[in-house]
Amino acid sequence: MKQRIAAWVERYFYAPSLSDRLLSYLLYPLSLVYCCIVWIRYKISKESDFHIPIVSVGNITVGGSGKTPLVCALSSTFTTPCIVLRGYGRQSSGLIVVRDSNGIHCSVKESGDEAMIYARKLPSSIVIISENRVHAIKKARDMKCEVVFLDDGYSKHNIKKYDILIDVAPSNSFCLPSGPFRERLWRDKTAYIAHEGTTFKRIVRYKDLSSTMVLVTAIARPDRLQPYLPKGVIGHYCFPDHYFFQKEELETILHKSGASSLLVTYKDYVKLSGFNLPLSLMDLDLEVSQDLKASVHTYVNDLKRACSLDHTRL
Repeated sequence: MKQRIAAWVERYFYAPSLSDRLLSYLLYPLSLVYCCIVWIRYKISKESDFHIPIVSVGNITVGGSGKTPLVCALSSTFTTPCIVLRGYGRQSSGLIVVRDSNGIHCSVKESGDEAMIYARKLPSSIVIISENRVHAIKKARDMKCEVVFLDDGYSKHNIKKYDILIDVAPSNSFCLPSGPFRERLWRDKTAYIAHEGTTFKRIVRYKDLSSTMVLVTAIARPDRLQPYLPKGVIGHYCFPDHYFFQKEELETILHKSGASSLLVTYKDYVKLSGFNLPLSLMDLDLEVSQDLKASVHTYVNDLKRACSLDHTRL
């Protein structure tokens, strides 16, 4: 049931049928109310300076856009970065330091899949999960990090930061619940708009491919994988975003499909690698433009100099 609901939501937002469009227009009054509430929340927010460079990477629509690989690509250009995120789908609560200089300190169920991606791919980083981003930022500052990357932090208007938004440009331009937009890029709000194909390009690396594979995914908008599928994929099973698999259901998929391995993205690989099942990995990374890298480093360096001057005056 959850799989069917997730598939319908994806279609409703990004590839609506005629009936979906009709429902969207019927719900439009609710979207106006929603947008008004979000705008008021934005206008009454007071920006706080935490005296550490903060870069937010995200999008203003629901669903995936590539923010995790973009955060990985940008944070890897720094020596002591910290990645802060909520930890969607995790089976824990509160502030947890997932990774520091001493290694990884929790399981993927405690951290959530996205935090574990950062922890495994960025060994020189600190990874912190917390429902309260302010507490996590203060923790990162106390741990002497040079920059904080907020995963999906545009809506945190109370935090002084450099916003990067990935342009998704769906055909449906309404706000929730009529469309996929969680928020607007408000007129007096500035952000660097990143475009796939110009600001960044996807690079796919494969590992342990087999002759017959069945694609198993628990990511938002799994249709994005279609152009990158290797030869030998004989089926596709979609699960809700951040879904935690059971070994038995994956064994059933392998048996029914007759495939010799499960083809998975890194987001699912971090949850399945301990199951001792035949896995083929399709790992999506990004090649980022020099312009975006330069803009981030300029922001970070300028803010570090300003903080240093303030400290000297004191």
